[in-house]
Formats: sequence, C-alpha cells, structure tokens
Amino acid sequence: MDVNSSISLLSHIHTITADFIIEKLKERGYPDFASSHGNILFQLSVNEEMTMGELSEKINRDKSTTTVLVRKLESEGFITGKPDPADKRSRIIYLTAKGKQFNQTAMDLSKDLLETFYRGFSEEEKQTFFQALMRIKDNFISK
Repeated sequence: MDVNSSISLLSHIHTITADFIIEKLKERGYPDFASSHGNILFQLSVNEEMTMGELSEKINRDKSTTTVLVRKLESEGFITGKPDPADKRSRIIYLTAKGKQFNQTAMDLSKDLLETFYRGFSEEEKQTFFQALMRIKDNFISK
C-alpha cells in the first residue's frame, strides 16, 4: 500500500464509519438522523444548555446551518429552547427527555463502533494509532 494514499484511506474510513452509525441508528428507530444532529445532542449532554452561537462553534457549523439543524431536532422533540435572559435576540437550547434517551442510544452505538474499529488491535497499537492521529491534527493546527 502506498503511504501517500493515507488521506484517501482516512476519508474512506470516515465514510464507512458514518454509514455504520446511520445503519445502526435506523435499526434502533432513528431513520433520519445525520451526524450533525447527533453532535448537537452530544454537545447538549455535555453542556446542558447552550446558546445558538455556542452550539454552532462547538459543532463547527455556521449559525444558519446550526439553526436549520436545531429546528429539525426541535420539531422532532429532541431539544427545546427558551429566550436568553441576557440577550433577547438569542435562545438557550437544551435537551428534552427524548433527547436524553437518544444520547443513551448513541453511547451504546459508540461502544459498538469502537469495538468494530479496534477489532484485533492491542492496547499498545491503539495508543500508537491515536498518537499518530494527534500528530497529524497538530501538523494542521500549527501550520
């Protein structure tokens, strides 16, 4: 294998892991979920409440894209919002019970994904792989 095709390989792995998650979500009754939806719900599970600006920054999407994603999740009952008392133009977004339930499903799927991803790897190989990925990320951040 040509080491210069590493980026292509990473892209392919990204695609097949996304497909894996989408298929598992369908099996569990979430047929119309995109990874950005799951990322929003995850961020809200970590931070409990977030403004739209904070949320768009955390998921690395512009505010208009975040607004579309949030509206879909809100219409399906996964999240809700309230006016921000500090800024009347802004809303504070948080999880509903349905959103919290989804996050439990996502945690189960994450375990499934990691077991498949690292099948046959020793702990040392996992660490070496992770460190290499971190170096690659750092190369782009510190360019």
